[in-house]
Amino acid sequence: MALVVVVAAAAAEKPRIQFTRAGQAAARAVVLTRADLGTGAWSGGATKPDLSPPPTCPNFHPKQSDLVVVGAADTQWQDAAAHRRVESEAVVMQTARMVQLDWQRTVLSPQTVPCLRSTFAKESTATTRFVSFDPLALPGLSGDLRAFRAVAEVSGSGGTIKVAVDLVLIARGRTEITLTTTTLLANASAVAALETRLAGLLASRAT
Repeated sequence: MALVVVVAAAAAEKPRIQFTRAGQAAARAVVLTRADLGTGAWSGGATKPDLSPPPTCPNFHPKQSDLVVVGAADTQWQDAAAHRRVESEAVVMQTARMVQLDWQRTVLSPQTVPCLRSTFAKESTATTRFVSFDPLALPGLSGDLRAFRAVAEVSGSGGTIKVAVDLVLIARGRTEITLTTTTLLANASAVAALETRLAGLLASRAT
Protein backbone atom coordinates (compact mmCIF):
# COMPACT_ATOMS: atom_id res chain seq x y z
CA MET A 1 0.00 0.00 0.00
CA ALA A 2 2.47 2.64 -1.11
CA LEU A 3 2.49 5.60 -3.41
CA VAL A 4 5.82 7.24 -4.21
CA VAL A 5 5.63 10.71 -2.64
CA VAL A 6 7.47 13.81 -3.82
CA VAL A 7 8.09 15.69 -0.61
CA ALA A 8 8.79 19.15 -2.02
CA ALA A 9 7.85 21.38 -4.89
CA ALA A 10 9.85 20.91 -8.05
CA ALA A 11 13.11 22.79 -8.33
CA ALA A 12 15.77 23.05 -11.01
CA GLU A 13 18.51 23.82 -8.51
CA LYS A 14 19.68 22.41 -5.24
CA PRO A 15 20.45 24.40 -2.08
CA ARG A 16 23.95 24.25 -0.66
CA ILE A 17 24.36 21.67 2.11
CA GLN A 18 26.55 22.94 4.96
CA PHE A 19 25.53 20.94 8.02
CA THR A 20 26.47 22.33 11.41
CA ARG A 21 26.22 20.67 14.80
CA ALA A 22 23.64 23.22 15.94
CA GLY A 23 21.65 22.89 12.73
CA GLN A 24 21.53 19.11 12.97
CA ALA A 25 20.46 19.29 16.61
CA ALA A 26 17.69 21.75 15.74
CA ALA A 27 16.38 19.49 12.97
CA ARG A 28 16.40 16.38 15.16
CA ALA A 29 14.52 18.27 17.88
CA VAL A 30 11.59 18.85 15.52
CA VAL A 31 10.82 15.46 13.94
CA LEU A 32 8.34 13.01 15.42
CA THR A 33 9.23 10.44 18.08
CA ARG A 34 7.36 7.29 19.03
CA ALA A 35 5.91 9.06 22.07
CA ASP A 36 4.34 11.73 19.84
CA LEU A 37 2.17 9.19 18.02
CA GLY A 38 0.10 7.94 20.94
CA THR A 39 -1.69 4.61 20.87
CA GLY A 40 -1.08 2.09 18.12
CA ALA A 41 1.38 -0.61 17.07
CA TRP A 42 3.87 1.91 15.68
CA SER A 43 7.31 0.82 14.52
CA GLY A 44 10.11 2.71 12.80
CA GLY A 45 12.41 5.54 13.74
CA ALA A 46 15.05 7.86 12.31
CA THR A 47 16.05 7.53 8.67
CA LYS A 48 18.34 9.45 6.32
CA PRO A 49 16.69 12.61 4.94
CA ASP A 50 16.31 12.70 1.17
CA LEU A 51 17.89 15.97 0.02
CA SER A 52 18.20 15.01 -3.64
CA PRO A 53 16.70 17.48 -6.13
CA PRO A 54 13.05 16.66 -6.86
CA PRO A 55 11.81 16.44 -10.45
CA THR A 56 11.25 19.62 -12.43
CA CYS A 57 8.22 20.73 -14.40
CA PRO A 58 8.19 22.71 -17.67
CA ASN A 59 8.45 26.44 -17.02
CA PHE A 60 8.75 25.95 -13.25
CA HIS A 61 12.30 26.14 -11.96
CA PRO A 62 12.33 28.10 -8.69
CA LYS A 63 15.74 29.34 -7.60
CA GLN A 64 17.41 27.46 -4.72
CA SER A 65 21.12 28.02 -5.26
CA ASP A 66 21.11 30.95 -2.83
CA LEU A 67 19.76 28.79 0.01
CA VAL A 68 21.94 27.06 2.61
CA VAL A 69 20.79 23.99 4.57
CA VAL A 70 22.52 23.61 7.95
CA GLY A 71 20.52 20.70 9.33
CA ALA A 72 18.12 17.94 8.27
CA ALA A 73 16.36 15.05 10.01
CA ASP A 74 13.69 12.50 9.11
CA THR A 75 11.63 9.90 10.95
CA GLN A 76 9.25 7.30 9.51
CA TRP A 77 6.65 5.39 11.51
CA GLN A 78 4.20 2.68 10.45
CA ASP A 79 1.19 1.13 12.15
CA ALA A 80 0.58 -1.82 9.83
CA ALA A 81 -2.44 -3.11 11.73
CA ALA A 82 -4.27 0.20 11.21
CA HIS A 83 -2.95 0.72 7.65
CA ARG A 84 -1.31 4.06 8.40
CA ARG A 85 2.14 5.52 7.91
CA VAL A 86 3.59 8.83 9.12
CA GLU A 87 6.79 10.54 8.00
CA SER A 88 8.21 13.81 9.33
CA GLU A 89 11.12 15.74 7.84
CA ALA A 90 12.71 18.94 9.13
CA VAL A 91 15.17 21.06 7.16
CA VAL A 92 16.91 23.94 8.93
CA MET A 93 18.16 26.85 6.82
CA GLN A 94 20.97 29.25 7.65
CA THR A 95 18.53 32.15 8.06
CA ALA A 96 14.77 32.65 8.41
CA ARG A 97 14.90 34.84 5.30
CA MET A 98 16.00 31.83 3.26
CA VAL A 99 12.96 29.88 4.44
CA GLN A 100 10.64 32.71 3.44
CA LEU A 101 12.25 32.99 0.01
CA ASP A 102 11.89 29.26 -0.59
CA TRP A 103 8.27 29.33 0.64
CA GLN A 104 7.38 32.18 -1.71
CA ARG A 105 9.14 30.63 -4.71
CA THR A 106 7.74 27.13 -4.32
CA VAL A 107 4.82 26.55 -1.96
CA LEU A 108 3.03 29.84 -2.71
CA SER A 109 3.67 29.74 -6.44
CA PRO A 110 0.54 29.18 -8.55
CA GLN A 111 2.55 26.62 -10.51
CA THR A 112 3.15 24.39 -7.49
CA VAL A 113 -0.15 22.48 -7.42
CA PRO A 114 -0.18 21.73 -11.17
CA CYS A 115 3.46 20.62 -10.96
CA LEU A 116 2.87 18.33 -7.99
CA ARG A 117 -0.28 16.95 -9.62
CA SER A 118 1.72 16.16 -12.75
CA THR A 119 4.52 14.58 -10.71
CA PHE A 120 2.15 12.31 -8.81
CA ALA A 121 0.45 11.30 -12.05
CA LYS A 122 3.80 10.17 -13.48
CA GLU A 123 4.20 7.76 -10.56
CA SER A 124 1.29 5.62 -11.80
CA THR A 125 2.21 1.99 -12.45
CA ALA A 126 0.43 -1.19 -13.47
CA THR A 127 -0.80 -1.62 -9.89
CA THR A 128 -1.00 1.99 -8.66
CA ARG A 129 -3.13 4.53 -10.53
CA PHE A 130 -3.09 8.24 -9.67
CA VAL A 131 -6.61 9.63 -9.10
CA SER A 132 -6.32 13.19 -7.80
CA PHE A 133 -4.18 15.81 -6.07
CA ASP A 134 -5.87 18.77 -4.37
CA PRO A 135 -5.42 21.29 -1.55
CA LEU A 136 -6.55 20.04 1.88
CA ALA A 137 -8.00 22.10 4.75
CA LEU A 138 -6.62 21.53 8.26
CA PRO A 139 -8.93 23.46 10.63
CA GLY A 140 -7.36 25.04 13.68
CA LEU A 141 -3.91 25.56 12.16
CA SER A 142 -2.64 28.86 10.81
CA GLY A 143 0.49 30.63 9.62
CA ASP A 144 2.77 29.42 6.87
CA LEU A 145 1.14 26.03 6.44
CA ARG A 146 -0.28 24.35 3.37
CA ALA A 147 -1.76 20.86 3.02
CA PHE A 148 -2.57 18.67 0.03
CA ARG A 149 -4.07 15.23 -0.55
CA ALA A 150 -3.14 12.78 -3.28
CA VAL A 151 -5.45 9.82 -3.92
CA ALA A 152 -4.41 6.65 -5.71
CA GLU A 153 -6.02 3.34 -6.53
CA VAL A 154 -3.85 0.35 -5.61
CA SER A 155 -4.65 -3.05 -7.13
CA GLY A 156 -3.67 -6.38 -5.66
CA SER A 157 -4.80 -9.96 -5.28
CA GLY A 158 -7.53 -8.87 -2.88
CA GLY A 159 -8.96 -6.26 -5.24
CA THR A 160 -8.56 -2.51 -5.58
CA ILE A 161 -8.36 -0.03 -2.71
CA LYS A 162 -8.03 3.75 -2.58
CA VAL A 163 -5.11 5.23 -0.67
CA ALA A 164 -4.84 8.81 0.59
CA VAL A 165 -1.43 10.48 0.90
CA ASP A 166 -1.61 13.79 2.79
CA LEU A 167 1.26 16.24 2.46
CA VAL A 168 1.53 19.04 5.03
CA LEU A 169 4.17 21.75 4.45
CA ILE A 170 5.10 24.12 7.28
CA ALA A 171 7.52 27.06 7.50
CA ARG A 172 8.55 28.35 10.94
CA GLY A 173 11.57 30.55 11.55
CA ARG A 174 14.60 28.84 10.02
CA THR A 175 12.83 25.49 9.65
CA GLU A 176 10.88 23.87 6.81
CA ILE A 177 8.79 20.87 7.86
CA THR A 178 7.09 18.19 5.80
CA LEU A 179 4.54 15.84 7.38
CA THR A 180 3.33 12.98 5.18
CA THR A 181 0.59 10.57 6.22
CA THR A 182 -0.53 7.57 4.20
CA THR A 183 -3.68 5.60 4.95
CA LEU A 184 -6.69 3.97 3.32
CA LEU A 185 -8.97 6.66 1.94
CA ALA A 186 -11.82 5.08 3.88
CA ASN A 187 -9.88 5.74 7.11
CA ALA A 188 -8.73 9.27 6.24
CA SER A 189 -11.32 11.04 8.38
CA ALA A 190 -10.31 8.97 11.40
CA VAL A 191 -6.64 9.92 10.88
CA ALA A 192 -7.42 13.64 10.45
CA ALA A 193 -7.33 14.43 14.17
CA LEU A 194 -3.92 12.74 14.54
CA GLU A 195 -2.62 14.56 11.48
CA THR A 196 -3.76 17.96 12.74
CA ARG A 197 -2.28 17.34 16.19
CA LEU A 198 1.05 16.22 14.78
CA ALA A 199 1.24 19.20 12.41
CA GLY A 200 0.67 21.58 15.32
CA LEU A 201 3.28 19.76 17.42
CA LEU A 202 5.89 19.94 14.65
CA ALA A 203 5.25 23.64 14.08
CA SER A 204 5.63 24.38 17.80
CA ARG A 205 9.07 22.75 17.88
CA ALA A 206 10.59 24.67 14.97
CA THR A 207 13.31 27.22 15.59
